[in-house]
Amino acid sequence: MQKIVIIMISFLFFQELIAQGKIIYPESMCTDVIDNYHGVVVADPYRWMEEFGSDEISNWIKEQNKLTESYLSRIPYRDSIREDLTLLWNYPRYSTPFKAGKHLLYYFNDGLRPQSVLYIVREGKTEPEVLIDPNTFSEDGTISLSGVYPSRDGKYIVYSVSESGLDWREFFVILTATGERLKDNLKFIKFSGADWFKDGFFYSRYDNVDTNEMITTSNESSKIYYHKIGTSQSEDSLVYEDIDNPMSSHWIFSSEDEEYLFLGKSKMGEDGNELYFKDLTAIDTGWRPVFTGWGDSYSVIYKIGKQIIVRTDNGAENYKLIKFDPVAINETITEIVPESRDVLSSVSAAGDKLFLTYMRDVADVVLVSDFDGNIVNQIKFPNLGNVWGFDGKSDDTEVFYMFNSYVNPPTIFKYNIADGKSEVYIKENLQFNPDNYESRRIFYKSKDGTEIPMYITFKKGITLDGQNPVLLYGYGGFNISLLPGFNISNKVFLDNGGVYAVANIRGGGEYGKRWHEQGTKFNKQNVFDDFIAAAEYLMEEGYTNPEKLAIKGGSNGGLLIGAVINQRPDLFKVAVPQVGVMDMLRFHKFTIGWGWITDFGSSDNKEEFEYLYKYSPLHNIKPDTKYPAILVTTSEFDDRVVPAHSFKYTAELQYTLSDDNLALIRIESKAGHGSGKPITKVIDEQTDIWAFIMYNLGMSYKRVL
Repeated sequence: MQKIVIIMISFLFFQELIAQGKIIYPESMCTDVIDNYHGVVVADPYRWMEEFGSDEISNWIKEQNKLTESYLSRIPYRDSIREDLTLLWNYPRYSTPFKAGKHLLYYFNDGLRPQSVLYIVREGKTEPEVLIDPNTFSEDGTISLSGVYPSRDGKYIVYSVSESGLDWREFFVILTATGERLKDNLKFIKFSGADWFKDGFFYSRYDNVDTNEMITTSNESSKIYYHKIGTSQSEDSLVYEDIDNPMSSHWIFSSEDEEYLFLGKSKMGEDGNELYFKDLTAIDTGWRPVFTGWGDSYSVIYKIGKQIIVRTDNGAENYKLIKFDPVAINETITEIVPESRDVLSSVSAAGDKLFLTYMRDVADVVLVSDFDGNIVNQIKFPNLGNVWGFDGKSDDTEVFYMFNSYVNPPTIFKYNIADGKSEVYIKENLQFNPDNYESRRIFYKSKDGTEIPMYITFKKGITLDGQNPVLLYGYGGFNISLLPGFNISNKVFLDNGGVYAVANIRGGGEYGKRWHEQGTKFNKQNVFDDFIAAAEYLMEEGYTNPEKLAIKGGSNGGLLIGAVINQRPDLFKVAVPQVGVMDMLRFHKFTIGWGWITDFGSSDNKEEFEYLYKYSPLHNIKPDTKYPAILVTTSEFDDRVVPAHSFKYTAELQYTLSDDNLALIRIESKAGHGSGKPITKVIDEQTDIWAFIMYNLGMSYKRVL
């Protein structure tokens, strides 16, 4: 009882400070920068915040973090949340195993190591050995192992390293037999893996850039090189570039038998990709077109004989599989897996089988077929959830996969290809009992009558009386689906009476190509309407009310949060936009932002500018309006959605909103868009977000362990 009294006194104290205007925000310098978009004059007083590394930015970050820390440090149960999260995260975690030749590799973290370690179980052995330990890369754990690419025979492994969460990568090569690092060292790599061919690999890189340019400069004119093992990067061969289209992406990979090379291309402002190939067994080894033009996507799954199997949405919004000889497409093309009601979200080949993963109302279903598309098995799962894995090669006899859901921690299975049976390979042991929780999949109607799925998760036994604190999460873009996934940190909220809801709104890929397109460009308002309708459903069905509803989203989901609190500030009590795209007029000018034009449109186009300007979070903040309590989060080294988005948005919030509103920003140092964070940073960030949400929803806190 004493704790509850202390919490309420502290809460009322802060609310009184806000009401009296006594939370003094750091000054954000305003300049007279003005842009003219197709005759419309738009002020951009915080343009200086786009200059990475300036003294003004450094001081602004320091002062904003100081204010936010002062606020968060007074939340009475913040330390208790941190202690609980530290205990919850302290359990052994495994990745799905994968092969390097005949060796088995997997990531493992015994609990609170900053980064997971790569282990190897060598052919004929049973005991694992440490192969690469990224915790030796730096003292603070901010240099991560971001990718591993074994050669087909398993002799070599390329591994990539990321510093401070940057999307930029540096490649190294080791001998698998000994772990010895060779002299090969490749830099200036971004959005690329290593695709092995013969005694080297293909990769994509950009021209040399300095550190400051890495954070903000537009990523243009990528080139594909071939690196031969044992040589320096300066000796790499330029294989492909598109001089006429600097804002484009391309990739090269070979078939498993190395008889065919494939070239994929994508282009700014265009959906889908083009596909070309080379027949290395033929005399003429030039690139031949397979599918050209834009609008449809093509992914090569497998080569069998002279034919290839391709997943495509050409004439199939939910995707299908086709098989053909690329030398004579029209004469040989056959549809081996037709389009169905469910979305064929991924396909892999291993042994003599195809593994077809479908999304059925936002839950994975996996079917196994032969190479002619004849279904031979369906893999059963314990719940509505998400599964990944099934990677393999033609001579594999087994594959691994991982299943999880909102209430099922990850379990790794081994699947025998010959008899079609699965067995538990690793079941993680942590302090979470799935039997104590319930996750419902429901459907609600959006503004235009479209049915939208949503998952609602809570602890069994709570009373759903309209007074429950609820966190609603959403994304809604880039054909990305929000499938059920386990997150141990949710336990601190669920065990204190919270309800966690995830709305599968349009713009994602949950129902295929059309679902995605209904949330892009001039249809973007559908995304916001879907999310607002989710909030209204939660109230109408007796889960919560506006004083008990928090919302959160990251990246494109950060844009979502910024837009809906401008449009319906009355619906929400707390809002947490994370690493969000907040300036819809200038996003395409930084790093890879030009790649988002297919989803958003561009302010360079008059009609698209007019639409973007109406919902851009930065440009639509309403004065003299009561907003939810806002905690913006970003990272200093985010080179995907540059932090200037969040900086400018926060400065505008603090300048425009009245004194009875709360708008804070948490800026992480030595971190990027989200990946590669050491566990301490993950725990600290989750602590602050949960503390902010629960405190501003008026919740007390009971230790969960």
